[in-house]
Amino acid sequence: MENKLEKYIKVVPDFPKPGVLFRDVTGILDSGEGFRLAMIEMERALSGVHVDKVAAPDSRGFIFGAALADRLRCAFVPIRKPGKLPRETISEEYDLEYGRATVHMHKDAISQGERIVVVDDLLATGGTALASARLVERLGGKVVKMMFAIELEGFGAVKTILSKYDVTSLVKYPGK
Repeated sequence: MENKLEKYIKVVPDFPKPGVLFRDVTGILDSGEGFRLAMIEMERALSGVHVDKVAAPDSRGFIFGAALADRLRCAFVPIRKPGKLPRETISEEYDLEYGRATVHMHKDAISQGERIVVVDDLLATGGTALASARLVERLGGKVVKMMFAIELEGFGAVKTILSKYDVTSLVKYPGK
């Protein structure tokens, strides 16, 4: 069965470098119908799951995460790059393909026992998602679901570094 959302994802060859077949999630955002469909599917994937807050890393995770929080009538927790949050934060470093990065969350963003959904636009290596989950857990929250618009299965993140989490991806591609 064909995934209806897949038709909104644009494929850009040789971006950001030759040989890469880039899956452009902004094609979903270019269409009101595509974005509504993505939000309907994300909300449906959470049917029966109690959620206190949605947490998402910048920048495109904010788009999907904030919209989902609104649909669920719950709070939104931004996860940001260093120096972007005004109050006291906690941070988590994670590996990139060629280096390291850090994400921050307000220290008072999550309370003990709160049930959190981590949302982002794309799942590849899983580094950002894992760092986001670790921030939630350090504050005493429980990650009840991770949700992505697109998953590149060739990186194997769901079976490796995210194996202890319940992960849902709206569209899956077998390669990298």
